[in-house]
Amino acid sequence: MDAKTSNGERRHITIKLWPPSQNTRKMLVERMTNNLSTPTIFTQKYGTFSNAEALIHAERIEELAFSTANQHYEQEPDGDGSAAVQLYAKECSKLILDVLKGGAGSVKIEEKEIPKSEDDSTPRETVFDISKGQRAFIEEDEARTLLAPLKAPGNSYTKICFSNRSFGLGAANVAGPILASIKAQLKEVDLSDFVAGRPEVEALEVMNIFSEALEGSKLKYLNISDNALGEKGVRAFGKLLKSQPGLEELYLMNDGISKEAARAVRELVPSTDKLRVLHFHNNMTGDEGAVAISKILDRCPSLEDFRCSSTRVGSEGGTALSEALAKCTNLKKLDLRDNIFGVEAGLKLSEAISKLECLEEIYLSYLNLEDDGAIAIADALKDSAPSLEVLDMAGNDITVEAAPALAACIGKKTSLVKLNLSENDLKDDGAIQIVKMFGDGHSKLKDVDLSQNSLRRAAARLVARAVVGLPGFGFLNVDGNAISDDGVDELKEIFKLCPEKLGPLDENDPDGEDLDEKESADGDGDEELGEKLKKLDVNEGEE
Repeated sequence: MDAKTSNGERRHITIKLWPPSQNTRKMLVERMTNNLSTPTIFTQKYGTFSNAEALIHAERIEELAFSTANQHYEQEPDGDGSAAVQLYAKECSKLILDVLKGGAGSVKIEEKEIPKSEDDSTPRETVFDISKGQRAFIEEDEARTLLAPLKAPGNSYTKICFSNRSFGLGAANVAGPILASIKAQLKEVDLSDFVAGRPEVEALEVMNIFSEALEGSKLKYLNISDNALGEKGVRAFGKLLKSQPGLEELYLMNDGISKEAARAVRELVPSTDKLRVLHFHNNMTGDEGAVAISKILDRCPSLEDFRCSSTRVGSEGGTALSEALAKCTNLKKLDLRDNIFGVEAGLKLSEAISKLECLEEIYLSYLNLEDDGAIAIADALKDSAPSLEVLDMAGNDITVEAAPALAACIGKKTSLVKLNLSENDLKDDGAIQIVKMFGDGHSKLKDVDLSQNSLRRAAARLVARAVVGLPGFGFLNVDGNAISDDGVDELKEIFKLCPEKLGPLDENDPDGEDLDEKESADGDGDEELGEKLKKLDVNEGEE
């Protein structure tokens, strides 16, 4: 705008609209709190919150909207801030609606405790999370502002999440003393993906600063995934790791955990009877690294959830892990997907599984188990894991030879919720033997995947009829088979009252042979299978 000076000359004055004052931000929080707790046209539709809940949501909404708008302003610092103000208001409106709808942008109240002060009126947050919004670097000045709530006297934060924001050395030097001052009260720390894009030397120094600041804390949960740690990174966290004998959950996913890094983890993670969750997904651990990890398992008798998927583990490492897992008799969830165990390690794994009575979920897809490994594992599961809910053995070159063992196992798993046998070679006969076991005892079954198993029309029809009537059934995938166009139409007819429960069928071979036709090239083979269908499909009348 233009203004006159005392001598009558005109000069241009620039008014900065951003950033808003603390008073303005506080007033906005109060207004949003009122909007979320007072009946309006929106809250009448979606419901209102208590004052305490509304305040937590309002404060979080304002933080997220301010962060997003501030990042926008920093990219265009020569402007007057009007665009940032508009974005600030827009983000607040959007997030309020998300909260009311319970959408992805809302703050989940169940993740926060709402303890009361002595006058039982003021809620106090326990979760400090800066991971929302756009992924961005954090430097010294922003860190001072962003982490200021952690310095507030008497704050009650017990969980911090710094994920998705990349800390430079300056920001780490700000964060270090703050974290050191509150480490006695911290129970959960998420430092996943917090040095992205930084040079290795700087990233390692940042890790060292955080490790020293948190050394001696009594954490139950630690997540340092997605940091490309390697051995140097693991050792940079050494002081923190070595000081956590009470740790219950440790996540080291997508961290470049090589055999050397795995040995460092074995060396630094203390013996503990508290550890319940240990995840190593998507690393380059290999056989030697798996041997090191197996030594960690030897020290974790309370382990309930172990994940070592996509880690390039072969037969030797798979055997070592299997032998160690046999001692983890409290295990509820086991995920070894996408490794190269092979038959020998699969047989050793079956011995371990026979001792895991508490198993509820087991993920063994893409392990090269073949029939011998699959049969051994199915036999082991049949007589153990009575509460099994998830069985995933996709992509293991399983043929009809293993079908009787799988069918016998599945028949006893009345708690089964999800079955995934996709990308095998069960063909019609194998699939028929398995789905024959579905009955009244499988009332909890919701998800069946038999895609890419060379099924044809009548077998697919039998599978569909076996599951569609199960109470609570949710989704059938038989795509990628050899089901003819007529067969596809039949499946759609079977699911006509619940089409959302039938997966897409676009990848089926439209020229697939119909099992009902005796003129196929297999001749007697089709005839024999046709007889089996007549015996098994007792609910199917004459057509």
